[in-house]
Amino acid sequence: MPIPMVSYQGERFSFRGLSANWRIWSNESFELSALGKFRFDGFEVDDLGKHELARNGIDYRLIEDRDKSFDLGLAMKWNGRAGGIEAELLADATDTSGGQEINLQYGYPIQIGNGMLTPNIGLTWMSRDMADYYYGTLDKEVARGVVDYKPGSVTIPHVGAGYFQPIGEKWTLMGFLKYSRLPDGIQDSPFIEPDTDSSVSMMIGLSRGF
Repeated sequence: MPIPMVSYQGERFSFRGLSANWRIWSNESFELSALGKFRFDGFEVDDLGKHELARNGIDYRLIEDRDKSFDLGLAMKWNGRAGGIEAELLADATDTSGGQEINLQYGYPIQIGNGMLTPNIGLTWMSRDMADYYYGTLDKEVARGVVDYKPGSVTIPHVGAGYFQPIGEKWTLMGFLKYSRLPDGIQDSPFIEPDTDSSVSMMIGLSRGF
């Protein structure tokens, strides 16, 4: 799924890739912003493995796609000598899942040459409605004979790192790595391969300023 990584930074409004911010208030160490963010947690049934679903007791013909959504909420950032803390409070504005999410992350920037490495650790909490929609089975699917599974609210811990390095005046090398430990509620989902207890995501790219 190609996603344009275009970013813009204005006096108050900014956007980067899938999210947009409107700064409400800030000082030297704290920033409060309104946040809008696309959510790509959904899936299309045709993209799932039919045989793998069958081994988990799911007939692919009886389940439905899970739609993407758009979240609205607040973002807060604290920065100091001991590092930075970021928090996001989000709610599904499109009523796709009708759920909420809270993200907390702590990072400590380390200067390496002219680049910046920021190891981080954090937690993501998903409400029952959101986790049930993306990792459980819907009531109308259960009525068709699909196994009834509802994980309830879940908390997902993660560790990772981000790296930025300017290249000349306009180019920047960037990279992100994230390892998430999946809770039992997600591990036991019929949409997850058996014995899957974690996920890893990585992004490496170049950006050019104008």
